[in-house]
Amino acid sequence: MRAGYNAGEYIKSDCYRYIGRSDTAGCVRLYLKSSVFRWHVAFRLSNAHGISRFLGHLLWIINGSKSRIMIPRKTRIGLGLYIGHGGPVVVNATAVIGNNCNLSQFTTIGSNHDNSAKIGDNVYIGPNVCIVENVTIGNNVTIGAGSVVTKDIPDNATAAGNYARVLNYDNPRRYIKNPWKQ
Repeated sequence: MRAGYNAGEYIKSDCYRYIGRSDTAGCVRLYLKSSVFRWHVAFRLSNAHGISRFLGHLLWIINGSKSRIMIPRKTRIGLGLYIGHGGPVVVNATAVIGNNCNLSQFTTIGSNHDNSAKIGDNVYIGPNVCIVENVTIGNNVTIGAGSVVTKDIPDNATAAGNYARVLNYDNPRRYIKNPWKQ
């Protein structure tokens, strides 16, 4: 993924987003209980180096065939990813997703021209949202359920609709629970 990639920190950050703690026992329990978190671990390890990468590829093969999460391993995703309700989620490989982002069920981040969205930090994407092509979604943004995003959304905005438009700037970050502090 990138130089200095620490799969352990990414796994801990994802675990923290789900259960509010990142200790080993909590992460192991979550791994055993949640198929979505098993996907997280496979995704994070497959972007590591050395033996961790090999283990990640094995876990990817084991978990990938059962998953409703269609995010290619080369997709760039920051710390603290949260996927609600186990998907289904579809993300183009060229998307860039920041830290502490929520992807709700039936989210699609796509592109027909291999130039997908850039999503900032602390972004909540509601259920049934479709983000189309090369748009930029700022930091601390909420995208309401059922929205179709075809234009850039500025920082600190709440947007919704088909086609999505900014509704207000009234504390959109409130939906990000257990944000990972870097």
